[in-house]
Amino acid sequence: MIFTEGILDPLDPVVPSLTERAVQVIRRAITTGDLIPGKLYSVHQLSKDLGVSRSPVRDALLRLEETGMVRFERNRGFRIVLPGARELAEIFGVRLALEVPAAAMAARRATDEQIAAMSEELESMRAAAADDDEPTFMLHDQQFHSGLLAAAGNEYARGVIDNIRIATRMVGTSTVKNQRSLAEVILEHEPILEAVAERDERAAISAMSRHLRHTGEMLVQRTSSPQQDPIDLVSLWWLFVPEGGLSGDAPGG
Repeated sequence: MIFTEGILDPLDPVVPSLTERAVQVIRRAITTGDLIPGKLYSVHQLSKDLGVSRSPVRDALLRLEETGMVRFERNRGFRIVLPGARELAEIFGVRLALEVPAAAMAARRATDEQIAAMSEELESMRAAAADDDEPTFMLHDQQFHSGLLAAAGNEYARGVIDNIRIATRMVGTSTVKNQRSLAEVILEHEPILEAVAERDERAAISAMSRHLRHTGEMLVQRTSSPQQDPIDLVSLWWLFVPEGGLSGDAPGG
């Protein structure tokens, strides 16, 4: 079996599509470590473990292939792909392109209930940080960002970001402990929530851009090797870099 005993939950009956259910379970298996980057897996075995036919499982894997998380090998199976420094830089380019304008839209249209839900996720992050519980912290971090995208009103963007965040987590969960503390991550989220709650679109843009660029820079630095050519983040993120350069605090960045 591919899955560790007790890890695989039944396919969620609330989700009508078998393909979508399979996507959810595969994504969860990647985050729990049941599907290991680089290891060759069989579509047949995966469909057997999930208790569904090969067709929806293959369709689910094709969706994840589009995000760069899965690579098929002809007549052999598939592998989970671990992103390198260049891929991470491009991933954060996508996040900047989607989440920065989404922050402004959320500041414009978020309901009081949506803002309260984001606030609850931030409080849960604080509680997890106090317990030094990084996995729970990262779950609520993801739900914070997902809630903001929901408030912006773009469910497709929300799904895209949920997928590519899994890809970044595969490189070592997060930037915490090695490069910054959980408390420091919270400090980057607080101004995002404050800007949305105060309906300040420019501040929301600045806070989200600063947070994503800081996280992206650290992950790229962490995964870069001395043998590879330097990655030009200014070129990749050109729309979101203030005149002062990366990690600046200029308006709009």
